[in-house]
Amino acid sequence: MPIIANRRQLLMGSAMLLASTALPNIARAQEPTKGGRLVVAADSEPRNLNPAIVASNGVFFISSKVIEPLAESSYEGKDGLEPRLATSWEGSEDGKTVSFKLREGVTWHDGKPFTAKDVAFSALQVWKPLQNLGRVVFKDLEAVDTPDEHTAIFRFAKPTPFQLIRNALPALTSVVPAHLYEGTDIEANPANNKPVGTGPFTFAEHKPGEFYRLARNENYWDKSKPLLDEIIYRVLPDRAAAAGALEAEEIQLAAFSAVPLADLTRIGKEDGITVITKGYEALTYQLVVEINHRRKELADLKVRQAIAHAIDKKFVVDTIFLGYAAPATGPVPANDKQFYTTDVPAYAFDTAKANALLDEAGYPKGANGTRFALKLLPAPYFNETKQFGDYLRQALAKIGIDAQIVNNDAAAHQKAVYTDHDFDLAVAPPVFRGDPAISTTILVQSGLPDGVPFSNQGGYKNERLDALIAEAAGTLDEAKRVALYHDFQKQVVEDLPLINVADWGFTSVARTSVKNLANNPRWAVSGWADTWLEQ
Repeated sequence: MPIIANRRQLLMGSAMLLASTALPNIARAQEPTKGGRLVVAADSEPRNLNPAIVASNGVFFISSKVIEPLAESSYEGKDGLEPRLATSWEGSEDGKTVSFKLREGVTWHDGKPFTAKDVAFSALQVWKPLQNLGRVVFKDLEAVDTPDEHTAIFRFAKPTPFQLIRNALPALTSVVPAHLYEGTDIEANPANNKPVGTGPFTFAEHKPGEFYRLARNENYWDKSKPLLDEIIYRVLPDRAAAAGALEAEEIQLAAFSAVPLADLTRIGKEDGITVITKGYEALTYQLVVEINHRRKELADLKVRQAIAHAIDKKFVVDTIFLGYAAPATGPVPANDKQFYTTDVPAYAFDTAKANALLDEAGYPKGANGTRFALKLLPAPYFNETKQFGDYLRQALAKIGIDAQIVNNDAAAHQKAVYTDHDFDLAVAPPVFRGDPAISTTILVQSGLPDGVPFSNQGGYKNERLDALIAEAAGTLDEAKRVALYHDFQKQVVEDLPLINVADWGFTSVARTSVKNLANNPRWAVSGWADTWLEQ
């Protein structure tokens, strides 16, 4: 495919394609067809496109089409997985070994063969020491044996639950080419911004502020795929612009709620456009109030309970999320059938009870009706987190707490909350990734170093909860491990190191010409090898 020289050519090309797909079809294709350019909205430009280092949805959205994991999430596969670079995996009874059989006949985009050496290098040199989430899951990984080119045997210094490793495969095992990274500064390697992978699409070009282009991998290991010729990510930071581009047929897909929730009802009624809520079940976002326990008032459980009672979760779901969310009961969302439990305390919306708790805690209202003031930092990543910050300020005012909002950009927010601890309350959107040990226990576990995003930087310490987290991390029996995480949820909700408010998934809005969407629980951040366009 020729390199796209400028934005005008991009828009002309996409418009021509879309014009053809918008024409009436007398006989619509029943079977997938090959070819075509899929134009997608992208609301950000990640600084690092290597998902082996930065396991985040913004990176996955683009790079998951280029760089593959060992396995991907599935609605139907065994244990909710289907093979990618690994064809099978097996854990030992003592929890110290996990063996992978790797796919044969796979080549990197530069033509070099994919082997077990690449998996061993990625695991030991990237996931374990560098990856934001892998540093937790693979902390006890001490060696990876490669008895042949298509076998990788992970050896752990301590018993590590096979259930955890399985659950981590889709998000935490993106494999990078050892021959491009060995002997280099991995975090500064140019391949982090021009990734080379084994996936269905190759990284073709990036024009900052305008677009990314991925091209069909003609040598993909699944010879029947990919079906698309290329994927274009148009950089559209303004979500309203994404809605307009869909309606004008300049793009065909907007994922990750790129179209504002307020526009969904209207745009979903237009001919040729569909709204999809599937395909995000393994990426449940959680609206959380983070609490700085260094603040005397907030170290008091009665104050935290009062704040919980002051929040009307139903109002938040219905008004801020327009129903595209669910009230949270605790640190594990209800759509996770493996670990979720309802056996947790509840904090009903009750302003009178909240006021009574604050009185009992010894914080009476002053003459101006205020008990004390707090610094509130809403995360800037989503409209919903910012809107909830405004709501929370009003809700707290009703119980005599003056919440003073501080708005920062993403970098300043992360520094203030996770490095400098310059906050009292913060609004955060952590992601539940299918196992509490991957992305949830870190929110309440003590002893974490400063500067780790989406971790317990509020100074909360509970030795009983820390012991429970450690026990679950080393429990091999799956039923016992689930039971421990049920207890974990109960303890978190009882002690309120943070307050879970709502759980939400994203929406995708697409032209009806885009086929085979949302066919796995991580669809937006999967490879799209079988996505196709009706011609």
